[in-house]
Amino acid sequence: MRVAIVGATGAVGQELLELFTERNFPLTELTLFASARSAGKVVPFAGRTYTLKALPGDGNLESDIVFSSAGGGISKAHAWGWAEHGAVVIDNTSAWRMDERVPLVIPEINGEAALNHRGVVANPNCSTIVALMALAPLHRAFGLKRATVATYQAVSGAGAAGIAELQTQTQAALAGETLVTEKFVHPVAFNLFSHDSEVGDDGYNVEERKLTLESRKILAVPELAVSATCVRVPVFRAHSEAIHAEFARPITADEARRVLSSAAGVRVVDDRAGNHFPMPIEASGQDNVLVGRVREDASLTGALALFVSGDQIRKGAALNAVQIGEYLIAHGAVKGAARETTSAL
Repeated sequence: MRVAIVGATGAVGQELLELFTERNFPLTELTLFASARSAGKVVPFAGRTYTLKALPGDGNLESDIVFSSAGGGISKAHAWGWAEHGAVVIDNTSAWRMDERVPLVIPEINGEAALNHRGVVANPNCSTIVALMALAPLHRAFGLKRATVATYQAVSGAGAAGIAELQTQTQAALAGETLVTEKFVHPVAFNLFSHDSEVGDDGYNVEERKLTLESRKILAVPELAVSATCVRVPVFRAHSEAIHAEFARPITADEARRVLSSAAGVRVVDDRAGNHFPMPIEASGQDNVLVGRVREDASLTGALALFVSGDQIRKGAALNAVQIGEYLIAHGAVKGAARETTSAL
């Protein structure tokens, strides 16, 4: 299996490399692409060194699977060209998520959709993945009708630059120095603010619309009612979300816990006696999405309230992409799957 990463030096690209090793991803060749200014630099991986390359002008990455996480502009310009040269592109940007030709996939929820790809498969937005890992199994059991979601999104959602800015600003704030903003519009250290994406005429920002529209597509419920409020918080890694959900039939907290306890990719953390519930510090570095504070919504009979935390870089991005790749390989939906593959790791 010939594998390429576009955006290999970013936070998601680096996480992909770690996951290839952890999960023994069946690659025989690996090519790492980065910006022109990074081309020529060397990256260590699995006991070898790989030289970063600039993207070729002809669009041929000589790969069977391309993991793309270099930004929406790059994907919009090149993803279909890479696919025309025989690659399946697993795209971690927002470029193609709502395109009718492109499956939008969370393997635990709708993995079979990936098999209908035409060359590009989209990875959902991180906040959508974290929410649906909890909501999808409940939807299958009880029929989700409506959800309101308030997110608490870590700076890792803005990549390595977001992480660096929180660290730098925190040090400056503790030293009594002026906080310099570069990646974010507002200071993020000891602060929180509405997600830094464009606000539309309806008052919802881009991140909030992603959560609504992507949830409808993944769950195949075009009229699903979702209202989100997305907030950036001074947390390095892992997004958290407070969710209130209404279902087609009444649901109790005990029923919800039973469903969630058997759901793939979910770990229930719901210790009322110890006041121990999902926290980003515990979700960081974990594959599973943590779910807790499971309780019946006091404002609406038969509805549910819960709280979730999930690692934005892992399950919210790199891990989900790798799982899509694994699913495609397992079902023979990648060109290289027809050849005998022996891991090079």
